[in-house]
Amino acid sequence: MPYITTTDGTEIYYTEQGTGKPVLLSHGWPLSSDAWQVELKLLADAGYRAIAHDRRGHGRSSKTYVGNDMDTYARDLAELVEALDLQELTLIGHSTGGGEVVRYAAQHGGSRVARVITAGAVPPIMVKSETNPEGTPIEAFDDIRNGVLTDRSQFYKDLSVPFFGANRDGSAVSQGAKDDFWRQGMLVNLAAAYDCVKAFSETDFTEDLKALTVPIFIAQGDDDQIVPIAAAALKSIELVADGTLKVYPGAPHGIYGDYQKALDADILEFIAK
Repeated sequence: MPYITTTDGTEIYYTEQGTGKPVLLSHGWPLSSDAWQVELKLLADAGYRAIAHDRRGHGRSSKTYVGNDMDTYARDLAELVEALDLQELTLIGHSTGGGEVVRYAAQHGGSRVARVITAGAVPPIMVKSETNPEGTPIEAFDDIRNGVLTDRSQFYKDLSVPFFGANRDGSAVSQGAKDDFWRQGMLVNLAAAYDCVKAFSETDFTEDLKALTVPIFIAQGDDDQIVPIAAAALKSIELVADGTLKVYPGAPHGIYGDYQKALDADILEFIAK
């Protein structure tokens, strides 16, 4: 299996399919590159070199105790991009991965990055505060940490329900999709899963969004129960210089079903511009 070793000795797993201009996909918490299996094939079939990595602590990468923060995630991504010498790069990030690619593009990407795509992404900042009243109260993130620490297996099973909107009337999400969410979640070591909650909820990406000079496509479902759209996509679009916002009516946080088909079509269209 392909790995790179970062300067701090962490092994980062990645997978790639196809040839052509590179597209790098960054997954959400607590998932892995497996979350992008459909997109990897679609992008490769469309003539792109599709690459997805497992964030440190997640999937097949090193089970880290240190470095589980957004600055380190972005540096890891920079080392991967440099190791593979990727140019004219399209970055795609879901949820936590959306924050990771935005920070990477703003602080490390330089001339390598051609465009950015985010879906249900955590920027500009998730946690509620006086300056971010639309955000999620810190107590909700404390509950996530407690759930991970107390019984992470049951917690991931429970979390899969709002993640895919399975608690909504008419939901067609399969048990298999929820089981796969649990499977990927169980690959994260506890310290990395616990620390990543602070990384995705309290990191402020405002200045990163303002610093982006490349086009960015910001996608989000308006029934996202994990990352509320009012504190995420609707604010991010106001901060970027060259942004396109697409809201998917009734779509959840998890990329699945009709939402996945629509989003994937929009991704291919945006990359082709």
